[in-house]
Amino acid sequence: MKMKVAVVGATGIAGQQFLATLADHPLFEVTALAASGRSAGKPYIEALKDKNGSIGWWCEGMPSRDFQGMVVQDASRLEAADFSIVFTAIESDAARELEPKYAKTTPVISTASAFRMEQDVPLLIPGVNSGHAALLERQRKERGWKGFVVPIPNCTTTGLAVSLKPLQDAFGLERVLMTSMQAISGAGRNGGVLGLDITENVIPYIPGEEEKVQQETQKILGAFEGDHVHPTHFPVSATCTRVAVLDGHTEAVYLSTSRRASVEEAAEVLRGFDGGLSGLHSAPERMIRVTDDPFRPQPRRDREIDGGMCTVVGRLREDSALDNGLKYVLLSHNTKMGAAKGAVLVAELLHKEGQIR
Repeated sequence: MKMKVAVVGATGIAGQQFLATLADHPLFEVTALAASGRSAGKPYIEALKDKNGSIGWWCEGMPSRDFQGMVVQDASRLEAADFSIVFTAIESDAARELEPKYAKTTPVISTASAFRMEQDVPLLIPGVNSGHAALLERQRKERGWKGFVVPIPNCTTTGLAVSLKPLQDAFGLERVLMTSMQAISGAGRNGGVLGLDITENVIPYIPGEEEKVQQETQKILGAFEGDHVHPTHFPVSATCTRVAVLDGHTEAVYLSTSRRASVEEAAEVLRGFDGGLSGLHSAPERMIRVTDDPFRPQPRRDREIDGGMCTVVGRLREDSALDNGLKYVLLSHNTKMGAAKGAVLVAELLHKEGQIR
């Protein structure tokens, strides 16, 4: 029997991505949709419509018929205890209010940034720092919750952390520099990048993005020490830009290793990275795919590899400007591995480990 789950923020683009991922999922069944008061009480398909009748569904195809007639609940009144999991895709201010309320009784898997840097909150990427889930014991105990809150990282952080993990384990890291070329889908549909802004243009600043990438990467790759995560010692510096690509974040990465590694050694380590995710429905066949084609990865050609769940690394080469320097280009799907599908993968991992029943 499938576990009953709720999706909060279901009318927004991140919430829609949850529904696209969870349709016909073998473990989870969406039995409730929730959003703000202005959508509450409407059938889901009606809640998606604007005043002109246009249906604001931004994923491929149309929402599953199972969801279209489901009446949207008011997120502030959702009875979280009725569900095995609550997936949340809401803004951070709302998350600060609602997620602790839900977590009193129920596990919450979130795309919001509200709790990412809390000391008792694991910032999980399955296969990269799965062991950090042990922090949930502290979280439940200190907060008096039966459930918990587990956020996923910023979508720009995800591909970077995945690619760094095997290099950190094999050679150690001393410093990391990264410049991103981020897809416009990461800006959302409201208050994001307008078409006339991005056409024939590069936006050189994304508010708050660089700080998130730097801090989150250090936490994800940090050492779990019983009841807390000690962030990595090496600095991470990021410049984050927005480019005219629909989906898929491209990142140029420069790093210094503690122990010198040849390009061939680094490529072998990246190709051999196994996150131990066998058997999880949403997991990629391989977490990292390394290409020798100097013109890859490319968002349009490579973002859907392994269902958008792997990190594609190319142009791996030495960097003579850095001590023990390496550099490469990576591609990670920001609305799949970096968003709802990545969050569902977290839920699958926690279920496998007995944290979700």
